[in-house]
Amino acid sequence: MAQTVTLIPGDGTGPELTDSVKEVIGALGVDIEWEIVEAGESVMEKEGTPLPDYVLESIRRNKVALKGPLTTPVGTGFRSVNVALRKELDLYANIRPALSLPGLDLPYKDIDIVLYRENTEDLYAGVEHWVGKHAAESIKIITEEGTERFCRLAFERSREQGRRHVTVVHKANIMKYTDGLFRDVFFRVAKEYEDDFEEIDDRIVDNMAMQLVTKPHLYDVLVCPNLYGDILSDLCAGLTGGLGVAPGANIGDEIAVFEPVHGSTPKYAGQNRANPLATLLSAKNMLIHLGYEEDAERMQRAIEAALKSPETRTKDLGGTAGTREFTKTIVANL
Repeated sequence: MAQTVTLIPGDGTGPELTDSVKEVIGALGVDIEWEIVEAGESVMEKEGTPLPDYVLESIRRNKVALKGPLTTPVGTGFRSVNVALRKELDLYANIRPALSLPGLDLPYKDIDIVLYRENTEDLYAGVEHWVGKHAAESIKIITEEGTERFCRLAFERSREQGRRHVTVVHKANIMKYTDGLFRDVFFRVAKEYEDDFEEIDDRIVDNMAMQLVTKPHLYDVLVCPNLYGDILSDLCAGLTGGLGVAPGANIGDEIAVFEPVHGSTPKYAGQNRANPLATLLSAKNMLIHLGYEEDAERMQRAIEAALKSPETRTKDLGGTAGTREFTKTIVANL
């Protein structure tokens, strides 16, 4: 029986990237039916909103979605279409793996880190206001309930994946109430999983940034509040080739939305220049989520084989191939 997945092509280069995914998954032979819905800047004029109700309805019905990058239009009520999606669907965990890939000339090799970013609280909850005429205030919100469910998801998934070391990142030495609560709840949940991991520890966020660029191989799983997770996940992406190779997933109790981390890059739209790798790797992780582990592994091997030669890598990775050529090489490898 076919698995129906909501597909949001996205803005800018998004349609080219998601076309690459459809071609590769078609070559895999996985029985997926795509329910295509439009969101973002491309529907703003017609629908009056970048996030029409039919998009949310489709995702709620299918439980799984893959989306291309979306441009948030200026002048609307949306701070971010992505943030609105996470709030509306209660996708409280953002998962960002950083994995070294073959063929890339980078200072670091053999990086394998998974970063868990809390997705709905912290400063990104969006509680801001003016204080008088010349000051603005943003309120940082950390709740016990939100932190507990997030930390438990991180431990559960890390255990399933055979991870051995989990580190919570915070600034509780200064923000003793908010970050202190996050850290305390993490260690309370950690007591339930002590026998499953070799090490469970914590790092202050500024020190964590230094650790990641001096000795990243010491780290395995990072558990972060929203803002720190946003920043450190980009740092981890930089260790493995940049945002062009960085997949992402937004996970809730019932719904999962997979997406590349990078933006829509409208200036390259339609030019066969965009690197589909982050979108393809997001789709690979979606296959794992859906239970197609063997197909996901085949896809990973085909991608890695395409990366080994400059003739089949995209230009941003030191190669000469375009979007279509890179995709066709992966299909041929399959």
